[in-house]
Amino acid sequence: MLSDMTLTALLRRAKAVSDAPGRVATAHGFRSSFRDWASEYGYSRDLAERALAHAVEDDTEAAYHRTDLNLRRPMMQAWADFVGGRRQESKVT
Repeated sequence: MLSDMTLTALLRRAKAVSDAPGRVATAHGFRSSFRDWASEYGYSRDLAERALAHAVEDDTEAAYHRTDLNLRRPMMQAWADFVGGRRQESKVT
């Protein structure tokens, strides 16, 4: 597993272009792109947030906020196919 700082250092060394003029791309941009993609392709908000490992602030909800990797695996494979150029033809319904 790579940290966000490892990815940021790689992007800086590569001088990866950002959408923002005069800026270098950031690791957070990958997370943002994933979140937009998941929404556009019909994946549930909850599933996308779990994949991003966002914390649940409500203690009661957090106690029951467990997930099975098998729920996330198909979405993450579709994302890998998308960024790898093997675009998903249809959106999740």
